[in-house]
Amino acid sequence: MLYTEHIKDNKLFLRLYRKGRYTATEYFTAYYMPNKLSYNRFGITAGKKIGSAVVRNRAKRILREAYRKNEILMPVGYDIIFVARPGIVGVKTGDIERVLVSKVLKSMRN
Repeated sequence: MLYTEHIKDNKLFLRLYRKGRYTATEYFTAYYMPNKLSYNRFGITAGKKIGSAVVRNRAKRILREAYRKNEILMPVGYDIIFVARPGIVGVKTGDIERVLVSKVLKSMRN
């Protein structure tokens, strides 16, 4: 990813859950917060409510790919976490991309 690093530190996840803004869709919830850096930091989680390990990994791949394809549209300088929801099972990447652009990008710009 061009302008993005991965979030691996649990403290950053917890800080975004507590203090960040969020946008909820039927497929995922996006938490975001400005990070005062010249790049974005990005993380994905998928709980056991989603399904088996195979299903959770597919959900994470779909979210990662949707973000990668629309990374250039994202404002720079944000921490972003996507939390997969049970509605993501069986959904195509294109559908996730449309929701990402229409809802998440709109809310980040406001």
